[in-house]
Amino acid sequence: VAEPEAGRRVRSLRQETAALDSRRPLRACESKRDAGCGRSKSKSTMIKFVVVVNNHGKPRLTKFYEYMTEDMQQRVIQTCFQVVTRRAEGQCNTVEAIGPSGESMRLVFRNYATLYFVFCVDKAESELGILDLIQVFVETLDRCFENVCELDLIFHMDRVNYVLDEFVIGGLVVETSMREVLDALQASKEEERACASGSAVAAFSSILPGGS
Repeated sequence: VAEPEAGRRVRSLRQETAALDSRRPLRACESKRDAGCGRSKSKSTMIKFVVVVNNHGKPRLTKFYEYMTEDMQQRVIQTCFQVVTRRAEGQCNTVEAIGPSGESMRLVFRNYATLYFVFCVDKAESELGILDLIQVFVETLDRCFENVCELDLIFHMDRVNYVLDEFVIGGLVVETSMREVLDALQASKEEERACASGSAVAAFSSILPGGS
């Protein structure tokens, strides 16, 4: 018995849909799961935290993308410092460490002068990609502060956090271009100047005769 025309069309449409699903990029499927489709929030975070410590173990920048108590954060910072400072000069810049609660930590780090930039990432993240990201992050800070040093991270913490937030949001890398971040910083500065100028004009106008 010949198959009805409508039945053939439905079967053909199903086959085409299945073929399209098999060719869909895995990253898109992972993004859908990251949004809450069968994957927990903690597992979807690709960068768990960013820590910058000096060679005496003093934290200069901390950003945790998964909830931790303050006490746990301090213990994690201390663990990171102990792990990265014990690495020999010829060893690679990635290491598997055991956290203070027995959890596994995958650390990617770079050492610049007196500072260690440490990123804790999950197994889905590229180690080489994070090493490049750290390099671009430091180069961007260097452009912002004109030869950045440890004191810049101490006295300009808000600007340093702003730069980091241009690269990483919620544990996900959203930008890798230094030029894009520098343009965003310049636009932010111009907007601040415009707001400050407008406030000054309004304040000056209020003290003039007839001003409100």
